[in-house]
Amino acid sequence: MTKLKIKSGDVVRVIAGDHKGTEGRVLKVDREKNKAIVEGANMVSKHTKPSAKNPQGGIVKKEAPIHISNLSLIDPKSKEATKTGVRVEGDKKVRFSKKSNQVL
Repeated sequence: MTKLKIKSGDVVRVIAGDHKGTEGRVLKVDREKNKAIVEGANMVSKHTKPSAKNPQGGIVKKEAPIHISNLSLIDPKSKEATKTGVRVEGDKKVRFSKKSNQVL
């Protein structure tokens, strides 16, 4: 299994594909498939039958997973795409932005 640099709750930008340029918060990360679900990005339409939960049925919009390689982390200070690094502060490992050197 590979080490992923993106975690749930991070703010990312889509850098490739149909939804290029879309920004959003990561809702869920699937480590085995190397995919993430980003809020408001890669919206797909799903046709649903009427059920007890959804008596009307119809078309439901929901987010689909995006491959991690198509996402870039956003620097909280400059609001631009950035790479991340790991350093030890005290006895803890912390992630930091390589552009602003700020802890994520």
